[in-house]
Amino acid sequence: MTNLHDNIKTSITAQAPLGQLLLRRGVLSAEQLENALAFQRGCEERKLIGEVLVELGYVDERGVLETLAEAYGIPFASDTARLADPKVIELLPREFLEEHGVLPMFLVRGVLTVAVSEPANLYLIEEIERKTGQTVQIVAATADDIEASHKSYLPAANVFVIDEIYEDIDDHDFAVIEQEATELADLEEDAGHGPVVKLVNFLIYSAVQEGASDIHIEPDDHSLRVRYRVDGKLYEKIQPPYKMQQAIASRIKIMANLDISERRLPQDGDFNVMMDGRPIDLRVSTMPSKYGEIVVLRIIDSKNNRLPLDSLGFNEQMLIDWKSIVEQPNGVVLVTGPTGSGKSTTLYSVLSQLDTDEINVATIEDPIEAQIQGINQSQINDRAGFTFSKALRSMLRQDPDVLMVGEVRDAETAAIVSQAALTGHLVFSTLHTNDSISAVTRLINLGIEPYLVAATVRGVLAQRLVRKICPHCKTAWEGDEAVRNACGGGEYFMGAGCNRCRGTGFAGRIGIFELLIPTNELLEAIGGGASLQELRTLTEHATLRIDGLEKVANGLTTPEEVLCVTGSIG
Repeated sequence: MTNLHDNIKTSITAQAPLGQLLLRRGVLSAEQLENALAFQRGCEERKLIGEVLVELGYVDERGVLETLAEAYGIPFASDTARLADPKVIELLPREFLEEHGVLPMFLVRGVLTVAVSEPANLYLIEEIERKTGQTVQIVAATADDIEASHKSYLPAANVFVIDEIYEDIDDHDFAVIEQEATELADLEEDAGHGPVVKLVNFLIYSAVQEGASDIHIEPDDHSLRVRYRVDGKLYEKIQPPYKMQQAIASRIKIMANLDISERRLPQDGDFNVMMDGRPIDLRVSTMPSKYGEIVVLRIIDSKNNRLPLDSLGFNEQMLIDWKSIVEQPNGVVLVTGPTGSGKSTTLYSVLSQLDTDEINVATIEDPIEAQIQGINQSQINDRAGFTFSKALRSMLRQDPDVLMVGEVRDAETAAIVSQAALTGHLVFSTLHTNDSISAVTRLINLGIEPYLVAATVRGVLAQRLVRKICPHCKTAWEGDEAVRNACGGGEYFMGAGCNRCRGTGFAGRIGIFELLIPTNELLEAIGGGASLQELRTLTEHATLRIDGLEKVANGLTTPEEVLCVTGSIG
């Protein structure tokens, strides 16, 4: 480390001042340098010339650091988040990293490479070396780049890193809790026991690994079961001892910053975990029941919400039509369906494909289910009064080109969405309706004038999710007579059940869609206040069932899956 110190000291004393170095590189003019020096002399507080040049806009931080790095003979790192090793970052405390704006990047043969935004700060380098016990080699990086890397790798205050979880939970571990805990101190102590922590971590870890969307922890009379919802269906995972019920609930409440002493009222909270280098959001809901608290954790994995449009299940023509709708310069585009039908995933896929360098894209969500680079995302907070309607009014003052509103819930939000579309914005949102044409009447029921609906709605996509046949145990299936009559015959397939699909015969889900693009005739009927039945007679599009049966014919799913989500056989 002494050689590095000596080299930097020598460079600092031997090299020309920063302004002269920037002049030589051609990134600064002599006039700009004179202005900056005059500005520096007139400042009440002492500022470095580099700070002044950046503040005046003559050069950017990157240009200053690249020049200093060249002068000091050290490398410049332009993508620290991609280069850094997550395990090496843990060598320094979180508080130290954030306070000093440094980022340990990798450790090779006893030399720790650290990105810093102040390469001349020798005392900081010595402190890093003392804290880590390693020889330190520095590279220069901008403060913004280092801060962005912190956000990528450092969990928030209520994030728990659970990558290393053991699956072999022995029965005798559960014997730690011998009696029902009733006092607050007992609950806190039991929730912190190794077996309880280990079990909760295992449940979260394995649920994410299996692609579950929810974890249900449900007490019964002297029994406790844990179920996962995978591909829309619940199945039982394990049955822990009933005496662990309160400790498990308390552990989850602690993670979600909830009141562990309150067991008579429902509570809602959230926390995050880091797995495979990505954040997983978990929304917690507790509900008192006769035999104890029911705890449900909803898993929001951003990996599942960032799918390309052509992987969602659109057929070729519908994909072309859908892309033409979402590329409109203004108007309202709606995605409809019940909870859990994949509406958010579809909208995220659309937003991910927008050129955010040329347009301002903003979202208002509850909750934010995936972070998309280049998009301004806002989280609703009803308790604080930050509602959809209030957020939408504020967002329109932020000069957006494209807006995504998580859901049109009330008349006020519907009215603002319509007005935003009329004033040149493209607005995406969702509604809870059974089919696409019902979205039109839903907006009218919310108080939007029929002529406004006709003038703003560019398209409505209704969708559902059906389970895909497991490719590892896929086999031909004859089908019973009722199914054949309902589906019109054809060649059917099913999953026989195997270890990879847990014997269900299904693996993953795919969307079935119904896309409504209003015709002139339909728009006239909407503007004239036609009834829902009258509007249905004017729609010409493939229904959910037709699209689903097309996927049956392609061997992607079973007839019963499609009939189950689109209506009874009869």
